[in-house]
Amino acid sequence: MDISSNDSATVEAQRALSVLAENAGDGAALDTLAGSDVLVPVPDDAQDETVADPTVVALPVLEQPGSDPLVPVFTSEVTMAELLPSVSRYRLVPLGTLAAQWPSSDLSLSIDASTPHGLTLDSQGVRTLLAPRA
Repeated sequence: MDISSNDSATVEAQRALSVLAENAGDGAALDTLAGSDVLVPVPDDAQDETVADPTVVALPVLEQPGSDPLVPVFTSEVTMAELLPSVSRYRLVPLGTLAAQWPSSDLSLSIDASTPHGLTLDSQGVRTLLAPRA
């Protein structure tokens, strides 16, 4: 599945990230981001049954000394390939759905890490800022 960096949904998500870099409380940008799809790399050790099940997403957790474990997600294949060129498989997941099911443990989410519009949220921030509101 190719996702062009010119895709309007990708551009909107990246624009929302840029707005949030300037104003983390921008509700419209948070809503845009929560309504967007992100690419979640499939961990190398994920079982084929898990990968084939559309209701299950195996999270790629990166351990970093001195900080919370981190799950990287991306707004485009181009962005993902720049940071993690070895990723061969990914799942396209609605960010709001992912956030609504985010674990309560200390697990951070990084969207487009190492880009000018990158955003990292702790576990509480993921659940409160990106999960769909009732």
